Amino acid sequence: MATKKNNTQIKDIHYYKMKFWKIFAYGLVGVALFFLFASWGLFGSMPSFEDLENPDSNLATEVISSDGVTIGKFYNENRTSIKYKDLPKHLVDALIATEDERFYEHSGIDGRGTLRAALSLGTSGGASTLTQQLAKQLFHGEGSKFFLFRIVQKAKEWIIAIRLERQYTKNEIIAMYLNKADFVNTAVGIRSAAKVYFGKEPRDLSINESATLVGMLKNPSLFNPIRRIEKVTDRRNVVLGQMVKNDFLEPAAKAGLEKKPIVLNFQPESHKEGIATYFREYLREFMKNWVKENKKADGTEFDIYSDGLKIYTTIDSRVQLNAEDAVTSHLANLQQEFFTQSKTNKNAPFVNISKVETERILNQAMKSSERWRVLKAEDKSDGEIVKSFGIKTKMTIFTWKGEKDTIMTPMDSIRYYKHFLQAGLMAMEPQTGHVKAWVGGINYKYFQYDHVGQGARQVGSTFKPFVYAAAIEQLNMSPCDSIIDSPFTIPKGRHHVTETWTPSNSDNKYRGMVTLKKALANSINTVSAKLIDKVGPEAVVEITHKLGVKSDIPVQPSIALGAVEITVHDMVAAFSTFANQGVYIKPQFITRIEDKNGVVIYEPIPESHDVLNKDIAYAIIKLLQGVTEEGTGSRLRTQGGGHGYNRVTGYPYMFTNPIAGKTGTTQNQSDGWFMGMVPNLVTGVWVGCEDRSARFKSITYGQGAVAALPIWGIFMKKNYENPDLTVSKEEFLRPENLSIKVDCWAPARVKDTTDYDQSTDEFEL
Repeated sequence: MATKKNNTQIKDIHYYKMKFWKIFAYGLVGVALFFLFASWGLFGSMPSFEDLENPDSNLATEVISSDGVTIGKFYNENRTSIKYKDLPKHLVDALIATEDERFYEHSGIDGRGTLRAALSLGTSGGASTLTQQLAKQLFHGEGSKFFLFRIVQKAKEWIIAIRLERQYTKNEIIAMYLNKADFVNTAVGIRSAAKVYFGKEPRDLSINESATLVGMLKNPSLFNPIRRIEKVTDRRNVVLGQMVKNDFLEPAAKAGLEKKPIVLNFQPESHKEGIATYFREYLREFMKNWVKENKKADGTEFDIYSDGLKIYTTIDSRVQLNAEDAVTSHLANLQQEFFTQSKTNKNAPFVNISKVETERILNQAMKSSERWRVLKAEDKSDGEIVKSFGIKTKMTIFTWKGEKDTIMTPMDSIRYYKHFLQAGLMAMEPQTGHVKAWVGGINYKYFQYDHVGQGARQVGSTFKPFVYAAAIEQLNMSPCDSIIDSPFTIPKGRHHVTETWTPSNSDNKYRGMVTLKKALANSINTVSAKLIDKVGPEAVVEITHKLGVKSDIPVQPSIALGAVEITVHDMVAAFSTFANQGVYIKPQFITRIEDKNGVVIYEPIPESHDVLNKDIAYAIIKLLQGVTEEGTGSRLRTQGGGHGYNRVTGYPYMFTNPIAGKTGTTQNQSDGWFMGMVPNLVTGVWVGCEDRSARFKSITYGQGAVAALPIWGIFMKKNYENPDLTVSKEEFLRPENLSIKVDCWAPARVKDTTDYDQSTDEFEL
């Protein structure tokens, strides 16, 4: 009996052993099959070889200036790729020490870490390697929280991690991980994070700053330095401790770094803020059409928000900042005068218009507002919406001293914003057509209408050089030829006029015999009228269009005095033709576009054509130099001052180099212009309110010589202060064997020392 019992026990043990090994074998095969099926995609799609080679990166498109500065981005995620060689060593050390201590030892999965996590049921920390985290970021994100699905996702994560390790080097994986990480506050990727939080490139980050950013990776929302600086500081110190533990940092250095506060230079990136905002929006509209005409090799369109393009522009960030500073400096000053004058105007900012016209302007603005659009989308009736515009509400408004929180009705806010003087400025190299600066307004966040590329306004006397160019070309005249400044009439029927036209000078004075140079310098209306009468308005319209002006121009003699609406963009291109020896070059703002791999996919071909011969172009330059030597632009050289000069911001300018220029003021001083040229930079400036009926009451402050010229003066002084910009102070290039007389005899002139009106646009329309 005993023997039989022992045999049974031995059999039972053998049976259970076999049972165990069968279950183990089945389990092992099951796990193997599970991973095999997962790799085949039976539990959901897996990335292909091509996917691993080109993971969906959702990279921001960068807008890069000619001096190498990223001036803006177009993005869904504000992320710009960076290579491993551009990462500082202490940043990589901090990452490895904190997130994956055995990163260089494993092949995607850390066996020791996984076993430790399993035995402790996760209480001793997770086991995900950097490569696994990258796999999660690239191909399935956070995934499901359901236990069984999580097992499947974890298996896929391991498989992808192993494949990534085979596909990429360790350094490439580190760079990819940091490029993909989300740091919140519009910062995705290490380069954006360094820019947003510390205002610098990653290579310039300090150890403390690197530790701060690495510390955020655990939970960016929790360790947000803008909201929880104390938590972030503690987390940074943990990272420093990990660096000591892994021999990346000395204990003494850690002790010193822990005592330092985190100093942020927070600069969140936004489409509506930063440098060259109006230009960037113009570029975005251009790119919308560009992607339709320049497709990928597979026939699909580029996505400017996720394909990581690099758009290299002609804009110089230093010149752009000088232009923006000039606009801000002058208009903040001139706006004070506008508000002062508005205090005595019951219908401010509008001057001499009826109640009906005022209501039309305000109602049109109301129906074009964002508030109206939002309420319409909520199915509100027109009556309900109009009523809401009369109810006081909290709002943040623009002021030249910064944003201000206030309470007012939406309708009052519309009238308030109608007070603001706007500006448009564009600067261009005449020999290349490269646009170096583009300022479309005073603040893109609050005023999004672009007064360079969109807004065509009446140009006043800045149109007169086109009339003079036609006269010199067709009548063989020279700047030194004389013409009588006297009353003049074009009868009804001549040159298509429907009523007899008798232009006059604004001061109703006539000076008798004057040279063309003096006539243009002092913007004498009767002389311009006589010249267009001689050549005919058709000839002036033709030459103006050849100069690149795209506006419809009426074939009427009155255009000689500037009753034509033209954009700043086209005016700069036209005047640049004179500085480029009569050759028109279409303004160019892109030099090349590269894809995310650095392959050039677009290079524009410059467009140019001859308009005038060199001699005529130079003759116009000499005429325009007279404007700044003895005419309406002479305050660029004087140092006297007088009544009203407190609003000529930056005066005196005291330029001594050759400058060709032209002021312009339209009827009722609704628009003030100044076109200024040196040999290698042509700049156009316009100033005025959004509505022509919102204006200064008198010419004192509304004329181009006060409203626009100071912006050019400040802008050029800033440019000259930076010798690296190489803005010319030389003479304009004089053609060899010049056939037109340009050096005219002139009596000595009295310097502008006391009387404000000696160098104004007193002869303007």
